[in-house]
Parts: sequence; C-alpha cells; structure tokens
Amino acid sequence: MTQTDLPDGTEPTGPTGTQRVRVRRRRSRPADAPAATEPGSSRRRISFWAGCGLILAGLAVLGWVAWQFWGTNWQSAQRQDDVRRALHSGWGEGQDVVRTEFGNATAILHISKFGKDYAVPVLEGSSPEVLAAGVGHMADTADAGAAGNYVLAGHRVTHGEPFAELPSLEPGDQVVVETRAATYTYVLDTGGEDLVIPFTQTWVLDPKPVNPKGGTQPPADAGDHLITLLTCSEIFHTDNRSVLFGHLVETTPTDSALG
Repeated sequence: MTQTDLPDGTEPTGPTGTQRVRVRRRRSRPADAPAATEPGSSRRRISFWAGCGLILAGLAVLGWVAWQFWGTNWQSAQRQDDVRRALHSGWGEGQDVVRTEFGNATAILHISKFGKDYAVPVLEGSSPEVLAAGVGHMADTADAGAAGNYVLAGHRVTHGEPFAELPSLEPGDQVVVETRAATYTYVLDTGGEDLVIPFTQTWVLDPKPVNPKGGTQPPADAGDHLITLLTCSEIFHTDNRSVLFGHLVETTPTDSALG
C-alpha cells in the first residue's frame, strides 16, 4: 500500500512496522464565551416580536371599536334605567329637578315613532356624562313647555344612541316631554333631513330661530313655544348637525301637579 492509500488519521509505518495514529484535538470554548449568533436568527426574532406587537395593536383597536359600539350602549342603557328610576322617585317626593350621579334630570322624552318603549331621560347640559345617560337640555334655552326654544341634543351613535333614528322623523311626528308638573306634546314642523348645519352655527339655539341663509327654519305660525332637536348628521363625522324644529300643541298637567 502506498502512502497515498493510507486512510485518514494514520501515518506510514515506522521502523517497527507499526502504524502511528494521529489524534485531532478540538479547541474548547471558554465557559463564559458567548455563543455565536447568526444574523438570520436575529432578524427572525425581531420579525417575530414586531409581528406580535402588530397583532396586539390590532386587538386593542378592535377592542376599542367594540367598546364604542356595544360597550358604551350597554353602559348607557344601565345609566338611563338608573336616571328614570331616580326621576320617578324624586317626582313622587315633589322634586322637579332630581340630582343623579350623571347630572340633574328634569324630564323623560318620548317619540312615538320610535316605539312605545322609547323613554329617554333628559338631563341638564351637554357634558359627556350627561349625553352618556340620556339626552341633554342645552344650557340657556327654554324649559319644557315654556315660551322660547326648548333645545335637546343627543348621540346618534354610541353611548345609548338615543337619536340614532332622528333622520327618519317627518313633519307631523309627535315629540312628548314628560315632567313632574305636566306632559308637553310637540309636533314637528321639519324633517330629519331638512336641515344640516356646521356645529359652529348657534342661531338654532335662539328663542326664535331665524336661518341667516333664509332656508329651513320654524314656520312663522309656529308660535312662541318651540322645540329643537340636534344630533350629528353623519355617523362617523361630528362637524355637522342635523336639526329639527317643532312647536307645542298640547299641555297636560299631571295628577300630582293638580293635587
């Protein structure tokens, strides 16, 4: 056998005829030396955690949307129940204005076109707490049944969405406001799609609203006891308002007020 025929790890025979075996030793890595990191492995880890972050962000957005569309409505339904109970209890004790944790409540709004179960409490003001527990009676506008303009505002979407179907109302539809002293019946003069204005226009809050552009406004024969309903004109846009006007046609004193 020639030298080139020898297997790996052996050397030619020595003088004694024996083969010498060559042993290869590996260098040992110190115990505290860091393992080599491949660039591809680092990129995979970064991509993995970035993907996890995007998934969590997406879940958070979905959770927020679910809360806005379902959670706030459920919460507002509970609050409306609480305020209605507080109103009936307070009225029984002779209180015209009933204090609640969401604001001062004064009335219950009924709109027959929305069904016999539609009964939304009316609270004073237009703060987020008020509008999450019912509809708000705008500050510095007339009281229910009084001369002037009784202005109510409410959400069209989320937070109980009491005015979700407001655009479907038409002239002639009735709006009933129940208070401790009396029940006031108004009839609408304009429909839910007749007037849309920017939220910056405040003439609709005046005691006798007059449209500066000469368009939709309360008719001349509406009298001095008016009602105005306000809500967002678009579901996902809050810069414009849908506005409806009506006038008082009947006042029915309650038994407690007569007694």
